[in-house]
Amino acid sequence: MMDIPLRLLRWTMHATACGLLLIAVAAMLHEGRAAEAAGGVLLGLLYAAGPVVESRPVTARVWLASVTAGWVVLAAVAPPFVWLAFPLLFAYLRVLPLWAAMFGVGMLTPVAIGVAAWHAGGLTAPLVLGPGVAAVLVTLLALACRALCAERGSAGGPGRAGGE
Repeated sequence: MMDIPLRLLRWTMHATACGLLLIAVAAMLHEGRAAEAAGGVLLGLLYAAGPVVESRPVTARVWLASVTAGWVVLAAVAPPFVWLAFPLLFAYLRVLPLWAAMFGVGMLTPVAIGVAAWHAGGLTAPLVLGPGVAAVLVTLLALACRALCAERGSAGGPGRAGGE
């Protein structure tokens, strides 16, 4: 019974990533920045491989590092890509063990804030609060998913640390 909400949350995060990516690519095309738009498409293709590789821990970590590197490059060259940090935070919490995920969230959040502030020409409260609140909310959602999966596992179901 818990599978449905967990799957819905998982696919909602994927849809969020796709939506944010489409907005960023469209913005780049509108500005005539074809190279950045192409980079966004490549990042999207790489991100789409996540559900296929996430059941293999080593491959999933390589995938996550690759997606993170692509995000860093695109976020540095074009502001619309900064907001892809939100679904990337969720990917950290889904793919990595909890201690490593918390470290990743703790590193990715200030990077997103810094890059957004750099593009904006200065630090503002919304640029700090947006990624900060997103990091807290995504972390709480991921922890709730883990707890639900642990509960399902203890009730005789298959259970999975990252949720499904």
